[in-house]
Amino acid sequence: MRPAKTAVVTIAHGRHEHLRGQAWGLRQQTRPADLYVVVAMGDPEVAAVAREQHPEVVALEVAPVGSDLPLAEARNAGAGAAIRAGADVLVFLDVDCIPDTTTVARYADVLTTAVSRRPVVACGEVSYLPPVGHPAEYRAPGLADRARPHPARPVPRPVAVLVAEDTRLFWSLSFAVTADDWLALGGFDEAYVGYGAEDTDFGQRLTAANGELLWVGGAAAYHQHHPTDVPPVHHLRAIVRNANIFHDRWGWFPMEAWLAEFATRGLAELDHATGRWRVSP
Repeated sequence: MRPAKTAVVTIAHGRHEHLRGQAWGLRQQTRPADLYVVVAMGDPEVAAVAREQHPEVVALEVAPVGSDLPLAEARNAGAGAAIRAGADVLVFLDVDCIPDTTTVARYADVLTTAVSRRPVVACGEVSYLPPVGHPAEYRAPGLADRARPHPARPVPRPVAVLVAEDTRLFWSLSFAVTADDWLALGGFDEAYVGYGAEDTDFGQRLTAANGELLWVGGAAAYHQHHPTDVPPVHHLRAIVRNANIFHDRWGWFPMEAWLAEFATRGLAELDHATGRWRVSP
């Protein structure tokens, strides 16, 4: 029986230095990925940066929808390219994430030895790196000592695999799935365009398929710092639109804290007559 073929899939718009950091991390793997797929969203420079780091990279381009980035469509396109190239295990990394040295191997080992007749999705720990003068400073050993875990996510021991009790905690920064289970789940719902809810929807698809979410120790990723807005006001319209799409699918609103903050600031409001959120006039 041949070893499972692994593919790392990332999507990018800008963040070129962060992409270089991720590529650096992939070169440090104890078990290198067999394939690296990078999907650019409206940024023709991404392919050149990716090839500069990995000459054999599979580089794709997906066009934005207006000013919104097609996150769901881009992930689906990357997964499709990886599967057509023969990948058995798909490892998805946010462009800001640098994988630990064992991440690809650990994901592949857990997923190829899992005994389950239902879909399985694995999530590794993502820890956050402090600000630095230039992202190149992250490309050095010892990232685990500098990073801090997310306070709302499990931090399993390196050899542990924990079954998640709540698939709403699924996040797309770092996760892995076999090609067969990806196809069974149908990937991400491309009705979601722009920022927000497409990953929460994927977790609900997993639940609806009677699937299992695993928190996997030893598959860490380190999130390179970049400025953020809380709440992400520049994604206001996409978040409101995607929240309503999600509610139509699943009967409850995701991103409730952001929606509540938008309402407090007078940027959005819940129309009680229709039961839907709208951007304030």
